[in-house]
Amino acid sequence: MSGKALRDLNALPISERTNESSSKGGFTKPHADHKNLEEMHRKYIASVETPISGEECVKSGVEVGNSEVEYIESENLNDVEDVDISLKILLSGLESKDWVLVCEALNDVRRLSIFHKEKMLSMLENVIPLVVKSLKNPRSAVCKTAILTCSDIFCVYSDHIIDTLDPLLVQLLLKSSQDKRFVCEAAERALIAMTTWVPPMLLLPKLQPYLKNKNPRIRAKASMCFCRSVPRLGAEGIKAYGIDKLIQIAASQLSDQLPESRESARILLLELQTIYEKFCVTTQTAISDEDSEIGSWENFCQSKLSPLSAQAVLRVTNIAREGLVLGS
Repeated sequence: MSGKALRDLNALPISERTNESSSKGGFTKPHADHKNLEEMHRKYIASVETPISGEECVKSGVEVGNSEVEYIESENLNDVEDVDISLKILLSGLESKDWVLVCEALNDVRRLSIFHKEKMLSMLENVIPLVVKSLKNPRSAVCKTAILTCSDIFCVYSDHIIDTLDPLLVQLLLKSSQDKRFVCEAAERALIAMTTWVPPMLLLPKLQPYLKNKNPRIRAKASMCFCRSVPRLGAEGIKAYGIDKLIQIAASQLSDQLPESRESARILLLELQTIYEKFCVTTQTAISDEDSEIGSWENFCQSKLSPLSAQAVLRVTNIAREGLVLGS
């Protein structure tokens, strides 16, 4: 939307904006005599919020990174004062040029998601692109508040978010790879929330392309997410997804440039070896020793991987096994 169109839109009160939008495809005429939505948002926020002193912030667990913005943990969020008004002014707040209003609107997204899940669900399609816009904002306060918003969205909406996940995922991988420590740490926590709450069968295909990204830091973060998600499939889920496919993915990460990728691959391979050998024990109890040897982990890897990749995988899993034997 152009700057002029946005100014024209903001010149309307809510009722006229809604009526005009529904009848004329969202195009509206300016009304200079009325307060715009942004001013309404300011007054609404001022009416429901009480300033918090520095001492009170410490006691309540609120991290204050800017004199005008508070980074509020999810458990410390309160419900909105008026649900209907909050929903009406939400998009205008997220689109505002005033970064403080944007942060307040992002916190309202969090509140509405937590306390009014069903009412927010229908708005997610419009809200997510604006959250992505805030993730790209060069101002750290806006970016971090958007990251906190992502964490709560993942927690609340789980599989409902999968169709709009891609733009959030790429931004979180980028932010978790940057040098601003407090933004980076917040993004990493959001990625952990994603791998905790989004179903792994849906999430893994979304993560897989980033394992081959040109940026080694993005590859590393994606590898860590992939490694965390696979165990959540469970034994049957891993079998359904394809243990051979997962071994090939993990093997490709063993030679990656960054140690985080290589370590994630090692952890994943050990998990897959454990699952594979449990299947073997279950299915081969009545089979001869010769047939059991054919179905061994070593032969399985050699049958699914190139000779060099199989050698690297077996070296990792054998060293780990020898370490367990020596430590017992």
